[in-house]
Amino acid sequence: MKRLDEVMAELCYEREEIVTWVEAAWVRPEPAPDGPRFGPVDVARLRLIHELRHDLAIDAEAMPVVLSLLDEVYGLRRN
Repeated sequence: MKRLDEVMAELCYEREEIVTWVEAAWVRPEPAPDGPRFGPVDVARLRLIHELRHDLAIDAEAMPVVLSLLDEVYGLRRN
């Protein structure tokens, strides 16, 4: 599990951006006393959110719908 600063260094994303995504519950890292801990799935989801926001220009209002649909697709593929 990685701390926020480790994830920021790995992905080169701004702290405010990641914190906003966590607060919006677009990504749900494991809570810890010294800050959230991000697993590999969380880091992959941050990359996905970044791509959706920056490359595909998905706005904040549409993001929960897009993520929900993608989660559903991934869930169906696992079955």
